Amino acid sequence: MNMKSKKILLVEDDPNLGFVIKDNLVINSFDVDLCGDGELGLASFEKNHFDLCILDIMLPKMDGLMLAQKIRDQNQNIPIIFLTAKSLSQDKIAGFKLGADDYITKPFSMEELICRIEVFLKRSRSQVEPKSSWQLGEYLFNYSDLSLSQNGIIQKLTRRESDLLLYLCENQNVVTKREDILLKIWGDDDYFKGRSLDVFISRLRKYLSDDPKIDIINYHGVGFKIEIKE
Repeated sequence: MNMKSKKILLVEDDPNLGFVIKDNLVINSFDVDLCGDGELGLASFEKNHFDLCILDIMLPKMDGLMLAQKIRDQNQNIPIIFLTAKSLSQDKIAGFKLGADDYITKPFSMEELICRIEVFLKRSRSQVEPKSSWQLGEYLFNYSDLSLSQNGIIQKLTRRESDLLLYLCENQNVVTKREDILLKIWGDDDYFKGRSLDVFISRLRKYLSDDPKIDIINYHGVGFKIEIKE
């Protein structure tokens, strides 16, 4: 997969770690803009086109959570990966609530980070799914442009929200196991990604809440099913 044209915003205040990450990404043919604080990261994002963002949570001047929120205000679709410390479990959940797509816990291997980056960029380059539009009661879900519309009102979705909703639609009226969803959408089924799945399900329920005929049912300890009543 040729990544030469893919540009990444990396915001990391530790100069040594930032250099190591950037150097490894450049070796792997990514174009990387490294910023040392949140304000510089936001300024760079507003001036340039990026395909993916990697944000440390603990940043000076503007933390990674605030930076992610400002990025999401301007672009709902760009993948955001957080760099987190092991002890910051609540920050991981807060990050998913703001629309982050993934996190990687320090210390991490560069192979793992590059693998996660390639997963997101491969999805963004992939062809449109065989069925890209789904009628969900009063809503029209368009996977190809990451949107959910009802009566002319359009809700833009993040890539991960769209991937999750598509998976539920493809398995409509079937209980999908939690671990299957996590492996398909997140790539693994660890505890915090399980918590993030619950966050994303809650957001999809909120988006679909104006139509009482639609329900995303939680089968405790098993999984979820999207159900549309006649």
